[in-house]
Amino acid sequence: MSATMRAARMHNVGEPMKLEELPVPEPGPGDVRVAVHAVNIVPNLANILNMWTTWFPHSPLPTLPAVFGLDPAGVVEAVGPGVHGFQAGDRVYVNPGRSCGSCRSCRNDDSINCASYAFAGYFGFSPTALDLLDRYQGGLSEYMLAPAYSLVKLPDNLPFNTAARFGYLGTMYSALRKAGAAPGKSVLINGISGTLGIGAALLAPAFGLTHVYGTGRDRTLLDQVGKLGGGRLHLHSLDDGPLDEWIHEETDGYGVDIYIDALGPGAPHETFRAGMRAMARGGVAVNIGAVAGDLPIDIHRMMDQQLRLMGSAWFTAGEGQAMADLVAAGVIDLSPLEDQVFPLEQVNDAIGGIARRNGGFSNFIISPRAATQAS
Repeated sequence: MSATMRAARMHNVGEPMKLEELPVPEPGPGDVRVAVHAVNIVPNLANILNMWTTWFPHSPLPTLPAVFGLDPAGVVEAVGPGVHGFQAGDRVYVNPGRSCGSCRSCRNDDSINCASYAFAGYFGFSPTALDLLDRYQGGLSEYMLAPAYSLVKLPDNLPFNTAARFGYLGTMYSALRKAGAAPGKSVLINGISGTLGIGAALLAPAFGLTHVYGTGRDRTLLDQVGKLGGGRLHLHSLDDGPLDEWIHEETDGYGVDIYIDALGPGAPHETFRAGMRAMARGGVAVNIGAVAGDLPIDIHRMMDQQLRLMGSAWFTAGEGQAMADLVAAGVIDLSPLEDQVFPLEQVNDAIGGIARRNGGFSNFIISPRAATQAS
């Protein structure tokens, strides 16, 4: 094989990525080298590349120049010493979550709460995450290194393009698990037509959910989402009135057992608060959309009604494997996602064009290899 590979690197914040030739990385102990076939371009990537150092200076980017790319999928090409359970030729999704392995959380088998937790090819959650960010670059390249603990084995019926969407799907999957989603539970998804929210419609069968309530503004998108649920979905445009009033009408005043907010940083706070008011006694609220800023919450009502509010960031490789197994079993159908594939040379066009997507249905993919190989 060639000693070099093509990669897209960002040299300075706010500048377009540059296509360059870099050395092919060699896997060390516990690592694998993956031949990348597909990388998902998430809607938030442009904000990370252009605004992150201003918005969240305490959460570092990798040392520049760096290869970004959050959600890669491909084939294991080589394994380093000490790797067990994976071999060359395995089809995999690479979970970007990186942990140190030695802090208190890691030693308690809670690696997602690692003190140095980082998203390879994206950003870290603390200043100590920089070493992991620099050691493991992202997926916008022909090859990448990844720790074996981050891999998800893919079944043959799960295309690389679809697997590269696992990041946002897994975020919703983990939130539903943490909230106790199960048969008999009612769930409200605020922003169900977006990239995060649509995951609930696709994952509902895996949790046995029969009552999923969803909100959005675009009625055309909501109509598209409504066709996914097999009768499970009850949808409401926020232009038609407050969501809490709608939920109480739909549930005879009871409210929902689980509320998941999937709206992004620019969303109005009142929409989030209305979701909190829509909860039934003993309900659980999970924020995965990163609504930003100080948010007034009725703490007294939370106490009286025994409500819980938590944040959930990402998902584990184990949860990713569970999703892959559910796809293999035919329980989860991800075929409604609409792939828009770009070659590596057009990475800047893809990042700039994602704002014109068809809501959560659009699956923006960079294929560092021939398009025919990214299936």
